[in-house]
Amino acid sequence: MLRISSTFDAGAIEVRALERADDIRLGLRADQGVHGDSSFRQWFYFRLQGGAGQALRMVFENAADAAYPDGWPDYRCVASYDRRHWFRVETTRYENGQLIVEHTPAQDSIYYAYFEPYSHERHLDLVAWAAQRPGVKLESLGGTIDGRDLDLITVGEGAGKPVVWITARQHPGETMAEWFVEGLLERLLDGADPVARRLREQAVFHIVPNMNPDGAFRGNLRTNAAGRNLNREWMQPSLEASPEVFLTRAAMEARGVDFYLDVHGDESLPHVFFSTAEEVPGFSDLQRERQARFVEAFLAASPDFQTRVGYLPGRFEDELLTLASKWVAYRFGCVSITLEMPFKDSADLPNPATGWDGARSKRLGAAILQALLRHVEGR
Repeated sequence: MLRISSTFDAGAIEVRALERADDIRLGLRADQGVHGDSSFRQWFYFRLQGGAGQALRMVFENAADAAYPDGWPDYRCVASYDRRHWFRVETTRYENGQLIVEHTPAQDSIYYAYFEPYSHERHLDLVAWAAQRPGVKLESLGGTIDGRDLDLITVGEGAGKPVVWITARQHPGETMAEWFVEGLLERLLDGADPVARRLREQAVFHIVPNMNPDGAFRGNLRTNAAGRNLNREWMQPSLEASPEVFLTRAAMEARGVDFYLDVHGDESLPHVFFSTAEEVPGFSDLQRERQARFVEAFLAASPDFQTRVGYLPGRFEDELLTLASKWVAYRFGCVSITLEMPFKDSADLPNPATGWDGARSKRLGAAILQALLRHVEGR
């Protein structure tokens, strides 16, 4: 007997028909919050039982209603038997407005997801591990709508040093962002790594590994528990609707910002790229020079990063200063960048077995420290 469940951390799916293995009908579930569902949908994560040796045909009937339907062409679903090792399902296709996944599982219990998940328990393990390292302070900036802590990791101390801020997962379904932060932290806190040692001497880091823990736990793609897209809240956040941004922004005002990186994932583009701040009012020649130097250093640090493909100018229009990296560039006059990673495979260095995954994201997080060192030393 087939069974599908998703009532676990980050689980999300609608089951419409499950009588036959070759005719499983599913729906992408809308983001959920305390005020009801939002219009965003794309993330899915569920467990299927009883399918060993059967040719499953799973049809996501409302894939055309996803937040980013342009993300489905060339996309491949991820799957895992143990929730640790994830692989891509080759027979995934998008046609007639439906996402179709055909797979014959080898075991009776298998998990399928939009991208490799990053659980709240793993988040708690990450911040607990970091807090045990020398020179690290862990604190809560405050509580979220669902009552979770908004964790801040501070590495280093000392007046007059450059202050680096890094945030991830404003959009909770972009789990590659927290994988990136995990890789960054593991290298930054490695006592034997010379790049990390020099960075800890010369700068202070404030890192929020998960800006949206409520949305992450609820299995949302874009929104928090109040149904707000946090990366459109930076001009006028509120404790009632977007406490995550309100609290982080207040901490930035109190501690200063000399460099900011906001880490994301992009559903459509199969590349790693930056969204930079040239369109921000008052963007200075000094910001342009320092930004260019950072981009050049990251190109040298990781072949996974490229500058040929990215967002077109004018993409955000009137929303510009509601975005985190754009608001920070405007408010603090510093280098402030959004990093995007793919949900699909990387077209630049493809890996058919896994596509872009958590491990690649972690390695990219470690690699960016090389570019940060050049930025800090070149100020």
